[in-house]
Amino acid sequence: MSKQKLKIIHTADWHLGHHLHGYDRSAEHQAFLDWLLETLIAEQADALLVSGDLFDSANPPAAAWQMLYRFLAEVTRRLPALNVVMVGGNHDSPSKLDAPHELLRAFNLHLIGAVSRDSHGQLDCERLLVPLYDRAQQLQGWVLAVPFLRSADLRTPARDRDVESEHEASEQEEDRLISGVREIYRQVTQAALDKAGADQVPLLAMGHAYMSAGQLSEMSERRVLGGNQHALPVDIFSPQLSYVALGHLHLAQRVGGQEHIRYSGSPLPLSLAEHEYSHQVLRCEFEGAALSSVTALPVPRYCDMLRLPARPADLDTVLAQLHALDVPPVELARRPYLDVQLLLDKPQALIREKVLAALEDKPVRLAKISVSYPPRSQAQGAPLPRLAELTPEQAFRLCYQRRFDGEPAPQLQQLFSELVQQVDEEELP
Repeated sequence: MSKQKLKIIHTADWHLGHHLHGYDRSAEHQAFLDWLLETLIAEQADALLVSGDLFDSANPPAAAWQMLYRFLAEVTRRLPALNVVMVGGNHDSPSKLDAPHELLRAFNLHLIGAVSRDSHGQLDCERLLVPLYDRAQQLQGWVLAVPFLRSADLRTPARDRDVESEHEASEQEEDRLISGVREIYRQVTQAALDKAGADQVPLLAMGHAYMSAGQLSEMSERRVLGGNQHALPVDIFSPQLSYVALGHLHLAQRVGGQEHIRYSGSPLPLSLAEHEYSHQVLRCEFEGAALSSVTALPVPRYCDMLRLPARPADLDTVLAQLHALDVPPVELARRPYLDVQLLLDKPQALIREKVLAALEDKPVRLAKISVSYPPRSQAQGAPLPRLAELTPEQAFRLCYQRRFDGEPAPQLQQLFSELVQQVDEEELP
């Protein structure tokens, strides 16, 4: 008897509603969703898994919600048998994603924003388990639809206030948080195994997290868990899982060198630093409970990103290259984004005006002027990076270094990161 086959498409980090240096990206996102729908049809996929950060913020514009719902409506109309499972990420509002859950579930669309517990604090594993069915309503597998886990979602023992050092306190906090995440995946995995019983079907876990050894793309993501400092070890996932579909890191990659634990990466470059690598979704195929293949499906680039020059140069050289820039005319939404790189010995006035004058009538969108300076000692007053180019943690560390001429203690960095996390969570209704 031949083994049952299953084909899924794994994607994440759509960031609908995203703006790049002030430019709306709705046309790019719509082009991606149109391509994704046609890909699902062409591939005859059985399921679509979206591993968090559907939106770019906790309060996305109405147009972003409309874009998502139009896509889901088209999926339901053209692919009525497709299983769709989407979980929330750190950018998403858990309550807003959960609000339409019951309605969408009636159309075999599963949108899960947060874990839930009963009045006794017990994890509701049933809500996180989504069965996958084929067109004949035969069970094909189980999805462990675990969304981004915030500190409040975890049940962890109280901190030991008698630790002797800041380093021990930091390690203890890391152990508590990782243990909390591990326990949630343990419970949901056991519940899935109980559901599957003797059926030889794959168990597919989802997650939105920063994993140990994960490669971040420059200026796009932050570490997320208990103050953004902790990376999760790969062994939080049971070896009985057939595949782990992850989101959060925008660079597609295996985790820990394991074929079945993957970040799909974002379908669009979300910063100018991400323009150099291709973006993709993953096609994963299973025979019985075993993963048989993973194939990257490149997402067509709707509009290009240019960095000119390739390495920072003086203003006159850069202006000459901008005057000589030859870009074919295209509609506004497809004009390439331009990152201009300058190397100056000291600050100069009217740089933006000069750059814009050189670009007059050229079909590009000036996204950023990156100014760098030759290395100098702090005593020589080297210019600081712009605030917009720093994460909150980087800004805190830089301020501390300049004020106290040293590095902040690990515990102090941890406390600051917890404040950042608290502010992030307070913005998520």
